[in-house]
Amino acid sequence: MKQVDIKITKTARYFQLGEITPATTDVLIACHGYAQLANYFLKWFEPFDLKNTVIIAPEGLSRFYWNGFSGNVVASWMTKVDRQNDIDDYVLYLDQVIDSLSLPSNIKLSALGFSQGGATVSRWIANSRYKFNNLVLWAAVFPDDIEVLSLKNLIPNPIQILFGNNDQFYNVEQIELLKKRLQKTEISIEFTDFIGAHKIYKEPLNNLYQKIHLS
Repeated sequence: MKQVDIKITKTARYFQLGEITPATTDVLIACHGYAQLANYFLKWFEPFDLKNTVIIAPEGLSRFYWNGFSGNVVASWMTKVDRQNDIDDYVLYLDQVIDSLSLPSNIKLSALGFSQGGATVSRWIANSRYKFNNLVLWAAVFPDDIEVLSLKNLIPNPIQILFGNNDQFYNVEQIELLKKRLQKTEISIEFTDFIGAHKIYKEPLNNLYQKIHLS
């Protein structure tokens, strides 16, 4: 038996908060976590003080039923099966999302990954045709296949990593070990702890915006 890979054309979708106008200064690409849909994920950003920022939420290319054969439909960025092709596909897809926006050259581009989306945006930035001002990992960690130092010359500003104090997937000990490991690298990283669970909240989001908007 042999595996044969072919390239196909597939329709993908993203959702958008705000409109790109001459006053727009920032575009934030926000990638959802495992078993979410982009339109519901983007609702977490609705209380956000948009000002001159547009938020784009692409949706993972793999959808499935969360409970068996019917009910809620959710999406994922990849699995362990044929993983490199999945990674190559979503890197190309996310670049094409930015292509479709026809952004002016002076726009500041940032990427935020929540949970599984953190690994997604890390790999994307490492392989993208685009340059980013900021990288944000929210309740997320770098994937094992990314050398963190490889991002040093790709992100001009400190990488932002945020965790809630009641995150059900990461306990305090795990987060402290992550901090110590990353502090040994030469890359600039800022950690932010907030009160909350595995979710995006208005107050830490607005505080984050002040950091990346002014950078």
